[in-house]
Amino acid sequence: MTELVSRAQGVRFDELALATRNHGMQLEGMRYDITPIGMHYLLIHFDIPEIDASSWRLRVTGYVKRGLELSLDDIRSRPATTIPVTLECAGNGRTRMDPRNVSQPWGLEAIGTAAWTGTALGGILDDCGIRDEAVEVVFTGADRGFQDKVEHNYQRSLSISECRRPEILLAYEMNGTPLPPQHGFPLRLLVPGWYGMTSVKWLRNIEVVDRPFTGLQQAVAYRYQRDADDPGLPVS
Repeated sequence: MTELVSRAQGVRFDELALATRNHGMQLEGMRYDITPIGMHYLLIHFDIPEIDASSWRLRVTGYVKRGLELSLDDIRSRPATTIPVTLECAGNGRTRMDPRNVSQPWGLEAIGTAAWTGTALGGILDDCGIRDEAVEVVFTGADRGFQDKVEHNYQRSLSISECRRPEILLAYEMNGTPLPPQHGFPLRLLVPGWYGMTSVKWLRNIEVVDRPFTGLQQAVAYRYQRDADDPGLPVS
């Protein structure tokens, strides 16, 4: 499970390294209804992948009647919508907790509101045809690294019913411009109403599965714990 430390120990060197790599929204960002991209909070789990948009493809697989392979142009040609969404990191306020888990040492600045443009996830699932056995949809990003000594791509899942919400987007623009590399270029999932960990960046695969997903970022990380031995409750 995640390592816990006391506030009395102060910020560790590994936390300081994370703090120089990520950033929160400056207080002055509250002036804007739509947060400028450079002021929007940023959390990167692993290395930012280098992706060639011309060869990139999104694959939809699993318990579907028809698999799909979509280019960025294919996705941009679908019906589009733009909505303002406030995202907040699930770890916001972490440094005020005692004990806290060793991760990005947020104060209260892990937040931002952007205008996201994309196409509805539900429309793509409709085109595939969800099979009756399906339970969840797993979203896989191109970012890969180690956490808790486990090497994996960043992955999260949502229930089939949650994926049907019309405001859940496959987003390719942020504030009217293509997604910057650090925010998930060329495509990311955008899930309003959930903490930011659910909006998987650098999206490369959508898999419809017939059982609950038990990957590290779903079953181990992003859980409310009282101590290191507590399995915790999932963040939503």
